[in-house]
Amino acid sequence: MTSTKFGSCEIKDVHIVEDSRPLILFEQFGFAPNGHVDISTKQVTWKSKHQNAKLNISSMGFFLVRDESYPHILNESSYTDGFCVLSSMHVKIVFRFNNLAPDSTFNTSVSIEEPDEYNLVFGNCQTEFQVSMKVHTEMYNIDDEGRPDFLPAGQTSLPRLYFSFFLAYAVKLAIWSFICLKRRLTVHKIHLIMAALLLFKALKMICASEDKMYIRKTGTPHGWDVAFYIFGFLKGVTLFTVIILIGTGWSFLKPYLQEREKGVLMFVIPLQVLENIASVVISETGPVKKAWFTWNEMFLLIDVLCCCIILFPIFWSIGSLKEASRTDGKAAKNLEKLTLFKQFYIVVIAYLYFTRVVVSAIGANINYRYHWVSVAAAEGASLVFYLFIFYNFQPVEKNPYLAVDDHVAEDATVHQSLEIEDPLD
Repeated sequence: MTSTKFGSCEIKDVHIVEDSRPLILFEQFGFAPNGHVDISTKQVTWKSKHQNAKLNISSMGFFLVRDESYPHILNESSYTDGFCVLSSMHVKIVFRFNNLAPDSTFNTSVSIEEPDEYNLVFGNCQTEFQVSMKVHTEMYNIDDEGRPDFLPAGQTSLPRLYFSFFLAYAVKLAIWSFICLKRRLTVHKIHLIMAALLLFKALKMICASEDKMYIRKTGTPHGWDVAFYIFGFLKGVTLFTVIILIGTGWSFLKPYLQEREKGVLMFVIPLQVLENIASVVISETGPVKKAWFTWNEMFLLIDVLCCCIILFPIFWSIGSLKEASRTDGKAAKNLEKLTLFKQFYIVVIAYLYFTRVVVSAIGANINYRYHWVSVAAAEGASLVFYLFIFYNFQPVEKNPYLAVDDHVAEDATVHQSLEIEDPLD
């Protein structure tokens, strides 16, 4: 359910083809003291649809800019005639195109004297011209041993952080496997799916750790990003499936799924496939591509849809239990289950809100050197959420969730067409 923002690497090769955008964002990077930006360009060409257009070649080039400088640049452009962002006092020029070699190539390395989080941007102040070029960028800091560290400042501790969460999930998987083997008579199919969820989550965390470790040392993930995407996709599908199945009471309250509940599963799983594709495109291409922002918006939209859809089965189960508690003569038992389902509903809502809103707020408001804090908050919330689910839905005979009650199942079928009341009443 949590999403970890991954860049494919901090050494990038990008091919720009006939692009006339005034600003092209290449990368954002947190620099420590003595950080470096290396850029090389080749095969630089430009053309205009207007035959009489004259190019001022110094109006194109690369620069570094802080996030907080954008409002100042916008204000500066409002009162400066013929404003060009490359001439702004709020940007640090890397190089302009008037410094290109005769063969349309250029190589430069810039040291960062004022450590901060910077955006590497290509500026084109004559948008009537379309630019094509191949660009190679390297952004890195220097560690205590004098070696390049390709992770931004604030992310250097992520390999250890992810590995710690891998160990936590591996231990949880071992404990869960032991519990299931010891209590095999009370194990349902849902418990096996929950074990798969722990496995995929643990594998995702170890792949994330290796991915960040290799990027830190070499600037590229050495294929670990592919494994991360695969296990991340499997974890996402399995987690949504577990929440939906628990929310419907499948294997706990009733041994079957109704048509509408099957429909929810069949709708969410394809959405998770699309979300995974969007996540890969966002991570691998970066903001330099024209369609990047569209894919980013699609990712957010699909994520919101999935989060909303998984709540409906919980509504339905709460409604069915309310009806059953009033009619079948087992009010105390059903009310106990109803209370637990309400707790489950509240915890799911709290988890979604924290990981989607609170974590984003933390990331937006803390210094770039503490980016790891937002990652720790997101993954810590996921771990707590998993512990809640696995504790309350473990295979225990007297657990109020776990006894399949045929009478409740029949009553749920009878009342499936009734109007469902507010689940939080």
